[in-house]
Amino acid sequence: MKKRIMTALLASAMILSVAGCGETTTDDTTTTTTAAPAADDAADTTTEAAPADDAEDAPAADDAAEGKVLNVYCWNTEFQDRYNAYAADIAEAAGVTVNWVINTNEGGVYQQKLDEALVAQASAAADDKVDIFLIEADYALKYTNSPYAMNVADLGITDADLANQYAYTQQIVTVDGALKGVTWQATPGLFAYRRSIAKEVLGTDDPTEVQAQLSDWTKFNDVAAKMKDAGYTMLAGYADAYRTYSNNVTTPWVVDGNLVVDDNIMKWADDTKVFQDNGYSQKDVGLWSDAWAKEQGPEGKTFGFFYSTWGINFTLLGNSLADADAPQEVGNGIFGDYAVCEGPQAYYWGGTWICAATGTDNPTLIADIMKRLTCDTATMKQITLDTQDYTNNKAAMDEIAADPTFGSAFLGGQNHIALFAAAAGNIDCSNISAYDQLCNENFQQCMNDYFMGEATKEEALNNFYTKMKDTYPELTVPQA
Repeated sequence: MKKRIMTALLASAMILSVAGCGETTTDDTTTTTTAAPAADDAADTTTEAAPADDAEDAPAADDAAEGKVLNVYCWNTEFQDRYNAYAADIAEAAGVTVNWVINTNEGGVYQQKLDEALVAQASAAADDKVDIFLIEADYALKYTNSPYAMNVADLGITDADLANQYAYTQQIVTVDGALKGVTWQATPGLFAYRRSIAKEVLGTDDPTEVQAQLSDWTKFNDVAAKMKDAGYTMLAGYADAYRTYSNNVTTPWVVDGNLVVDDNIMKWADDTKVFQDNGYSQKDVGLWSDAWAKEQGPEGKTFGFFYSTWGINFTLLGNSLADADAPQEVGNGIFGDYAVCEGPQAYYWGGTWICAATGTDNPTLIADIMKRLTCDTATMKQITLDTQDYTNNKAAMDEIAADPTFGSAFLGGQNHIALFAAAAGNIDCSNISAYDQLCNENFQQCMNDYFMGEATKEEALNNFYTKMKDTYPELTVPQA
């Protein structure tokens, strides 16, 4: 039954990914190869393969004779950068070439190319097989609830190895008791705000005092009115608060084949309509747009942004600079003018999981990479010290959180790891589904017609239902 579900999803889910982590890739297909000195040249893994039987029919990998090419499918260079900085010696010692197959998320290209390769896995030549592929939270179940991702226990990764990981990062990728992926990052969310605007409007930029004024949605909306009176917007655009609402639902998007719009999702639509009508956020400004990014920089008039770990050090920091080529330091744009607080509600946003593809001929190598990058406390602490990303290791993060000498220059010296550590324990991801990415994206897009006055709420809802039915004919959808 799972094979049939997966086949249907692979055929229909041509999904655009918005919630990326780190750098993005815009080329339709990019293949880069990092070669070990003694390894053979890597095969061109972007060549279309012939259809084949399902991956679970592939022969088991032989630990005694592992392959000489490790094919890694991903959509940007973030994991490649982490691997190159902290784990490249593993493949080099084994004499294995690491072949990076990087396809943009734009237009659903990444999932399309990955799906084609996974379906062809059983008949692919050894050096052409998918070995590692990456997934995001919004479509994790599409792959983990399938025969294409291995149980990490079958790679020899034990409960003891995984003991320091945050529970929610395992919950997302666990199916029927089998953990199908691991991640080096945890992605709790915070509210990042401009210190200078906080001082002007609220009389303080201290994170504890600012949090007291933003600790629930009623207070948050009261501050939004103050920001409007002072000539600022509370948020940049209509979708800015979406993840804070969508990660606090009580019902998944799809239940027993029925499309369900949770009450908290509708609350986002109603609250955002108020924000848009009152000028607390800008009209028709979507996530990742140029206008949205500009609001995070020196010319911006927006008080704050909901961001998770990766967003602060990879996206917000870059957007804050006046000169991207100049040193990242105070004096370059508004570097140092941001701080973070918990905001009105705990949430998470994004995350990237490493999966081992069924049929891989490199299980031992994959296990070693997974252990190094997602289980080793010293490595994960160093990643945070080097990049200020928040890694998936409670022991490492608690140590940094308690360090009085640690602080982010970008955040005015604040130890943001301490706030992330407190937030990470409050994350609940029990209400995810395999359909989340398109549901989230299409709902926001359709509701924007309502926010702009181009459709009633009922019309926007029906447009959303139509889009989902067109994409997933197997779903039963309601009518507004």
